[in-house]
Amino acid sequence: MVTYLLKKSYRLKDLKEIEFQDLWGDHGVFTTMWIFGKPAKILFFKDHINNLVRSAKEYNIIKFSIRNNILNLINNLVNKKRSYNHLLRVAMTKTIISISLRKRIRPKINFNLKLVNLKRDRPEYKNLKYKKILKHLSKLDNSKSDIGLCSNNKIYETGTSNILFVKNNKVYSPINKFYLGITYKFFESKIKQIFKRNIFIDSLNEFDEIILIGSGKGVASVRTIDQINWKRKNLKFFKKLSRYYLLAIKQCAIYR
Repeated sequence: MVTYLLKKSYRLKDLKEIEFQDLWGDHGVFTTMWIFGKPAKILFFKDHINNLVRSAKEYNIIKFSIRNNILNLINNLVNKKRSYNHLLRVAMTKTIISISLRKRIRPKINFNLKLVNLKRDRPEYKNLKYKKILKHLSKLDNSKSDIGLCSNNKIYETGTSNILFVKNNKVYSPINKFYLGITYKFFESKIKQIFKRNIFIDSLNEFDEIILIGSGKGVASVRTIDQINWKRKNLKFFKKLSRYYLLAIKQCAIYR
């Protein structure tokens, strides 16, 4: 069960507060950001907001100055005297904007991936059609497990994160049909090359490491996939990506 620090909903047209609605399953988009420290910082804040605004336009959610509206709402909700380690979710439909804060759970080193025959609707966008995924995730300890979303014997992403595969010191990711997250784009700018290829389930045992990346997980190394008897062989690239991520955290400025 998710415990919220806060949850608020507002009418999009005038930002008047209304009864909270999580908006899952509705026609709309969302982004999830890591808010941490005191005073609060939000990792990759501008990138998240820019991407949310672009996605909103794709879903015909258009409101003048929505970027400033989101910033003002966040500023009003964030307690400057509090130290944070939370996930800040901003969700939007054509009529409602919802904001919530929940504790960020750090993934453990003995992390397991469970393969599930499931694919997101319009996966190129961070849309709200997540109810089937949430049903699976609700059965797991999210500090120890995630679900790998698979279709036609291929794996594309997890229920919460992008996924990278390492083989012979090369990093691979699926070609398409997954959401290209902000954390993925950050690492894409740091790694010499991410090779795009179809990642077939029956080829997973070829890979030395499987790494999850995203706002919720940060950087997480998969230890096992029990269904196919996969076990990681080393932590080389996990440690490398973790160093890049820690540097980004240290350099993160207070959001504006």
